[in-house]
Amino acid sequence: MPLLSRRNLLKAGVGVGAYGAGIALASRFGVASSPAPLLLEAKGTEAILDGTHVTKGMMTYAKADAPSANIPPVLRLRRGEPFVARFTNRLDEPTTVHWHGLRVPNRMDGVPFLTQPYLYKGDSFDYAFTPPDAGTFWYHPHCNTLTQIGRGMTGLLIVEDPKDPQFDAEITINLRDWRLGSDGQFIEQFRPRDTAKAGTNGTVRGANWRVEPSFDAPTGGLVRVRLAATDVTRIYALKLDGAEALVVALDGHPVPKIDRLETITIGPGQRLDLALRMPDSEGKTARLIDVRPSSAKTVANFRSVGTSLKRTLGDVTPLTPNPWQEPDLKSVERVPLILSATAENAPTQSICGTLGYTFWAINRVAWDGDTPDPMAPLVEMKLGKSYVFNLENNTPHAHPIHLHGMNFKVISSNARAVQPLITDTYLVLPDEKVQLALVADNVGDWVLHCHIIEHQKTGMTSFVRVI
Repeated sequence: MPLLSRRNLLKAGVGVGAYGAGIALASRFGVASSPAPLLLEAKGTEAILDGTHVTKGMMTYAKADAPSANIPPVLRLRRGEPFVARFTNRLDEPTTVHWHGLRVPNRMDGVPFLTQPYLYKGDSFDYAFTPPDAGTFWYHPHCNTLTQIGRGMTGLLIVEDPKDPQFDAEITINLRDWRLGSDGQFIEQFRPRDTAKAGTNGTVRGANWRVEPSFDAPTGGLVRVRLAATDVTRIYALKLDGAEALVVALDGHPVPKIDRLETITIGPGQRLDLALRMPDSEGKTARLIDVRPSSAKTVANFRSVGTSLKRTLGDVTPLTPNPWQEPDLKSVERVPLILSATAENAPTQSICGTLGYTFWAINRVAWDGDTPDPMAPLVEMKLGKSYVFNLENNTPHAHPIHLHGMNFKVISSNARAVQPLITDTYLVLPDEKVQLALVADNVGDWVLHCHIIEHQKTGMTSFVRVI
């Protein structure tokens, strides 16, 4: 299937990405009989985030049939079934939608200049694809990301599989914090001295746009908790108090071995699925706690309601695995990916936002901004061939590295014992060297970047090309 060049996309104009072009794309990507589109829009809003003040100047996604909702809706798809979202931008600045973790056709990936034109206010585009994988994913913009994500544009996306085991309830958690002042209004999203280190954390920590929300679930029941870390910066270390749970999936894929949750660390962009066994006494509450970096903070509560169902964690069965082509480790091509700090170049001005600094690089080259002619790809990969990314973190900070459009398997690490996880986002530790194996199975230009957004926007971004 021939790829459209970036120049051709831009020459065609943003209008080509509107309704008519979206329908045409739907049939070209295996959605021959398009379902009725989900009507989704980006817009401004306001909400109470700190429990007291109304925060103005927020940004969100909304369904056309629920325009008054504040928090972005949880979108539910089914594996192997076509999906179309007719997206309209109501913001006063350009934006797009990226479907984080989903293996979609390249033109549906939502990266300005690399895969599609950005959408100005009033523009529409039909995102059409058939999800091959089930699991917990999320969606967000890939334009002016520090502001747009930082002000609310992060929503959970669930791809269901009817073959998955049944739970007594399901709870979705959009985990993030906010940069707010004492009056509840937004303050500067980043501080350069922090951007050059681990990043600038928020001041109000919460879930589902609330501080310490409480969720009701059946007493003594088994609950599937789907959690996405959608924050721009914060790395979480999560544990439970007052209940037990099993880790059943990470980043949308079943874990190789189901284990009890002790403490698990996840970075921005990562997802966690738990099988939570609720307390046996009605009214009793369990707490999900973030213990990083020092003082413990409750991010969500789970309250038992009703008569005990008397389920046990022994009732939990594995999730249905997603399709996966095993890399041929005997014939792989190895690709070096070195994460480092840099101060060599000034960033290029971009309509999709620049922070005005360059601090980070991949293979000693800093991303020069979202421009019509970005740098050359890190590597050109041949469709169907196996590769190993030799990822080396030469910095004293952790980086959640996310690959668009494809999944990889964790093979080995010099810093810790690793499971052979299939994932799209790996939290690489300081001074860690890790091997990530994959088969290049999706044609196109695919962004690879740190999901600490300040790091992404100050250089730790590049892309790979599959031909």
